[in-house]
Amino acid sequence: MSDPNAIHALTDFALDTVEKDFKSVVHDNVVRLKSGNLGSLPAILAIIVLTGLFGWANPNSFLSKINLANFLEQASAVIVIAMAVSFVLLLGEIDLSAGFTAGVAAAVLATRLEHWALLPSIGMSALVAIVLGAFTGFMVAKVGIPSFVVTLANVLLFQGVLLLLVKDGGSVRIDDDVIKDLVGGNLSPSSSWIFVGVGLVLFAWSQVRKQRVSHRAIPMSLVVFKVVVAAIGSVLVTSLLVENRAFPNAPAPIRGIPYVVPLVLMLLLLLTFVLNRTRYGRHLYAVGGNAEAARRAGINVPRIRLSAFVICGLLAGIGGAFLASRVNSVDPNTGANDTLLLAVGSAVIGGTSLFGGQGRMLNAVLGGFVLALIPNGLTLVGKKSLPGVGEIDFASSGTKFICAGLALLLASSVDALSRKRST
Repeated sequence: MSDPNAIHALTDFALDTVEKDFKSVVHDNVVRLKSGNLGSLPAILAIIVLTGLFGWANPNSFLSKINLANFLEQASAVIVIAMAVSFVLLLGEIDLSAGFTAGVAAAVLATRLEHWALLPSIGMSALVAIVLGAFTGFMVAKVGIPSFVVTLANVLLFQGVLLLLVKDGGSVRIDDDVIKDLVGGNLSPSSSWIFVGVGLVLFAWSQVRKQRVSHRAIPMSLVVFKVVVAAIGSVLVTSLLVENRAFPNAPAPIRGIPYVVPLVLMLLLLLTFVLNRTRYGRHLYAVGGNAEAARRAGINVPRIRLSAFVICGLLAGIGGAFLASRVNSVDPNTGANDTLLLAVGSAVIGGTSLFGGQGRMLNAVLGGFVLALIPNGLTLVGKKSLPGVGEIDFASSGTKFICAGLALLLASSVDALSRKRST
């Protein structure tokens, strides 16, 4: 019984058959962590550490109400594109062109809005994103070209399409109020509280239902603990966001939860349901875990691969709308630069394995928070003098890239080492 895999398997089986208390659940999780299955723990610890460091370095700016809202808005697009990339990462594949897929979809949306109504423009943008994802999936699943090569070529192809749509060096302005408010708009204070209240009730109901279905393998004390923690966090954040965060001389107050928060949460719930509660989700994990075994079990592996890239394309297109909404325009750099790197990094840092078969949609959210915290906090820290080092400009792009790269490298190392330990 000293084998970590045997212990882990036994505890997983026991969760379905043995009534447990809070202490035994904690013990099982400790055993799971020791066996190398870290899950989202590194991302959660990183969020706590970074928040503490930046809050200590610049509490007046970093811990302000306006920065909290800005942080949520900044992280939204990267999180959605990270969700997109997660679908192909679960298969052990990669999509290096997801950022430019987002850019092309955003460009189509912006150019169509100049001539069409909102809904047809959104439909065309979504259709283009799906077609781009299907093209990538076809080349990988049907033709058999490695995803790294296909998507590397697509970086050039899709960037060329983006340049043709917005013209080299130009940009397309977005004047539609609905698109502009995707990221920039806010719920009213009363609507914010209603949203949080309904969300907490649904969360508590889902946890109680899960506890009942488990035949008390999940203790009620754990359910109460989760609900209380969620309630405290939600109430604290909402209390800050419903207060006026506009500057003193602003023409109008700014209050409420940004629209992008419920939008991202709805996507998170929908995609989590698809992965955890549907036959398609089980097949996706099966193919990512062992494609040959999945094929012998009767799963159409090429179809699963193709569909994953299609979903990746569609979600990247939604992320592109968020990118466009944040700056109210689309230019040749929309979805370019570090967008894709941050998206992949978000998924990996959150706990999604680069080797396939392991990960959740929540990983993309947590990882997105980590990589959004780094530039957000470093910008507010600005220039600081360190003993023995001298003055460092933490707000510079070079420092931000170095810190984000180190975070991604550390997360990848943790993933690789934990897998070695669990085998």
